[in-house]
Amino acid sequence: MKMWAIIKKEVKSYFLSPIAYIFIGLFLFMSSIFFYLDVYVGGVVNFEYMFYSLSTILTFVIPILTMRMFSEERKNGTEQILYTSPRSITSIVLGKFISATIVMVICEICMLLYLGILMYFGTPHIASALITLFGFLLLSMAYIAFGMFASSITENQIIAGVITIAGFLIIWFMPGFYSKLSTFSLINVFSNTFPQGMMTYQAMTLFTSFTILFIILTIIVIARRKSVK
Repeated sequence: MKMWAIIKKEVKSYFLSPIAYIFIGLFLFMSSIFFYLDVYVGGVVNFEYMFYSLSTILTFVIPILTMRMFSEERKNGTEQILYTSPRSITSIVLGKFISATIVMVICEICMLLYLGILMYFGTPHIASALITLFGFLLLSMAYIAFGMFASSITENQIIAGVITIAGFLIIWFMPGFYSKLSTFSLINVFSNTFPQGMMTYQAMTLFTSFTILFIILTIIVIARRKSVK
């Protein structure tokens, strides 16, 4: 129940500020452009195809959701409330993570409209489309976890956003420096599996492990800061 209260509070804060509307609006705007270019211009009647491009867009839009998670509270001096709250640090971190994930889920629900359009004009592969959406959510959750961690280590929102984008770019380009690292590149693994209708153990393990790792690191950062207060 304590975590549910945090989730409600955080989701409400997203929609009482411009953040959720900017994020959802920007994401749907970009996805509609890719959908138009792929389907109407490129003639590719394939729901999954646009996710190759959308996976890179996450690099630049996820920080909109995550950069204020903890940094704003540190800057405003309200972080002390977290330390004196009866709620556990784990509940607070998970609550913030889940609330950002909910905003991402709303985006994906809206994107079902594209699938509906394709169903009206053709016969898209529904199972493959749903696998792609699921994989995209896993990728988004991994990015949210990293962005949340970046927000926990600085009180400056802009710096948190820059750290998040820089981290994503390193993950994105690291296979170019050492090919064996391609198995750890989130975008590479996503592109080679889910949009092709494949849900592999490697991909599931990578995304889940990455997400859990940075959730744990965030908990450690917040817990250590609490211990010195």
